[in-house]
Amino acid sequence: MTKLAQNKTINWGIIGLGNIANKFAQDLLTVENAKLYAVASRSQAKANAFARKYKATKAYASYEALAKDPNIDAVYIATPHVFHKENTLLCLEHDIAVLCEKPFAMNAEEVEQMISKAKEKNVLLMEALWTYFLPHYQFVIHALNNKTYGNLLKLEADFGFKSNHSKNSRVWEKSLGGGSLLDIGIYPIFAALSTLGIPNSMHAEATYTETGVDSSCSMVFNYNQNITAILKSSFLEKTPTEAIFYCENATIKINTRFHAPTTVSIMPLDGKEETIDFNYKTIGYNFEIEHFNTLLRTQKTESDVMSFAFSKQLIKTLDAVREIINLKY
Repeated sequence: MTKLAQNKTINWGIIGLGNIANKFAQDLLTVENAKLYAVASRSQAKANAFARKYKATKAYASYEALAKDPNIDAVYIATPHVFHKENTLLCLEHDIAVLCEKPFAMNAEEVEQMISKAKEKNVLLMEALWTYFLPHYQFVIHALNNKTYGNLLKLEADFGFKSNHSKNSRVWEKSLGGGSLLDIGIYPIFAALSTLGIPNSMHAEATYTETGVDSSCSMVFNYNQNITAILKSSFLEKTPTEAIFYCENATIKINTRFHAPTTVSIMPLDGKEETIDFNYKTIGYNFEIEHFNTLLRTQKTESDVMSFAFSKQLIKTLDAVREIINLKY
């Protein structure tokens, strides 16, 4: 990896220009010493429009053309799940650092290939699971790790909304890795793995769409001492979308849309409820961008937060749930 000066502007590229790429680009504008340099779509018109909107210097009609641009320091990959491995390998081959949207890839085998290539090329690679970097989530992780409220006894986490996606949306398309589990179920699973670790056993049930992907998935993760994580994802109904951590001396609740910027309520068993506001000013993607930029500037090839080991655990857990509910891509 080439060493970057501490104040050198990091030139970002984006591959895949859908909804989440727009949010990422909007927050990138708030990050110091970083700019959106290039964007790529399969449509030149779409690339041009996106570039104009976010003041990108270059707009490409192919991912290959972007990857060959020598001025790019980092690429954010925001294509459908099934293309993550292919797009990541393309950029790594051209020695470009990669921040790849979650899920990292379609299965553990693909993730292993991506990590192996990053190590071979000595290039930074990280899964873009933005929740891990949000201040409210880091606050909760810190409280749980320090056992501020005693041991964690139980977790309940859900993510559900009544989908209004069109029939042609990627979320229903099996060939694009559609379904609730990979798209939003990853967040409740992430909450469990990041606080309780790998479960001893799992139970899962799912409902299915006509296209053969899961429209909802309910999971129970079992740990030692009868500790459980009760998890759910759904495109069929609006759910609280909270993460509730039941500890010995208090309950910690990450309030609605727990995976995104929000508040945290502390409910002591013997005291008054307190709600902490983290005064977010952005959509929230800037926190993972800033972390990634720091890694790049300090010549790190792996995150100490969203590590390769954690990404492997996450995809292996998703694979295991898919096996239980018989979801095959």
